[in-house]
Amino acid sequence: MRKIFKKVVAIAASAAMVTGLAACGSSSAPAAGGGKAIENKDIKIGVSIWSSTDVLGSQCKLILDEAAKALGVQVQYVDQGHVSEKVTASVEQLAAAGCQGIVICNSSDTEMTSAIKTCNDNKVYLAQFFRVISKDNSADIYKAATDSPYFVGAVHENEPENGEKLVNILLEKGDRNIGLIGWEQGDATWLGRWEGYKAGVEKWNKDHPDDQAKLSEPQYAGTTSEGGSKAAEALMSADPKLDALIPAGGGGDPLQGAIAAVERAGKTKDIDIVSTDFLPDLGERLANGSMAGESGGHYCDPLIAFMMVYNAIKGNYTGFEGKFNDVPFPYLYVSSADDYKAYEKYFVDQLPYKDEELVEMSKLDFEGLKNAAAKISIEDAAARAGK
Repeated sequence: MRKIFKKVVAIAASAAMVTGLAACGSSSAPAAGGGKAIENKDIKIGVSIWSSTDVLGSQCKLILDEAAKALGVQVQYVDQGHVSEKVTASVEQLAAAGCQGIVICNSSDTEMTSAIKTCNDNKVYLAQFFRVISKDNSADIYKAATDSPYFVGAVHENEPENGEKLVNILLEKGDRNIGLIGWEQGDATWLGRWEGYKAGVEKWNKDHPDDQAKLSEPQYAGTTSEGGSKAAEALMSADPKLDALIPAGGGGDPLQGAIAAVERAGKTKDIDIVSTDFLPDLGERLANGSMAGESGGHYCDPLIAFMMVYNAIKGNYTGFEGKFNDVPFPYLYVSSADDYKAYEKYFVDQLPYKDEELVEMSKLDFEGLKNAAAKISIEDAAARAGK
């Protein structure tokens, strides 16, 4: 069976696209505040995403398209490349297109000031995916989100924990000279992962005074394969003893560029690589040694944000003003080809949710949806597939 994600990447349109998907089916519910019910066929949810065509972005699009089809709603995408001006403009564009709700993967917290204002002005519901506004570092923006009657919440991963787990894979393998590749300076997710990488190395060095590890300052790759390749080349050139690389993320393309650079240098067996965002050929790369481990499998994160916004539009979720709904989402970790096989079966060869399960998910109350997000795992997908 051909991998469904590979087919999606193969047929994806250009990264600058704006697309819409209308699906069959219809249901209605009372609108918020007891207003007129809205039919599902009249609901349009916008998706502001860095790219709907790269490795991770195409996976997100696949599950969101399936959810839209199952619920009978419309979905429209804007690819903004994590360029701040394009991020803020994408929200304006989707609101102008008639979207009643938007899910957004922003680049930095500052962009959310404009996004929240646009949604407040247009009475459009808004939820973050793969991101959360920092309560400590962006207190004013966090307050604006909390005070908004249209900010539904944020779905995100524990990035410091993720970073620490990944760097520990390298340290346990014996790597001591680790090169770091970021994507965009100031990106909140990147900063969280970097915090975790540094914490893992610091703990290792404290516990192993005679076996010290070193983490480089980051080279920045943007979100392109070429950027990842150049960053890896710069790190290899700067440190002949380099024995590991962490391309921190950016959608999967920087990782592919970094792997290619290591392969060109003939150092696949000398430099271990860990990263976040599963590649389509991860199983093969874990087997041949070009990847040492990876976190990922989190492409259902935006599905949860989508369901939150959907229920806000339907009037099922209310009372957002005065609180910040924070929804943690788990990563999956693999460090061998055998680890990957089970993931591949339930998350690559097929989607982890059938249409009827997506419909049932849409009927959960907020706490039920939050619990559904927390339990997503290979084991959970396998159990549901076996029913």
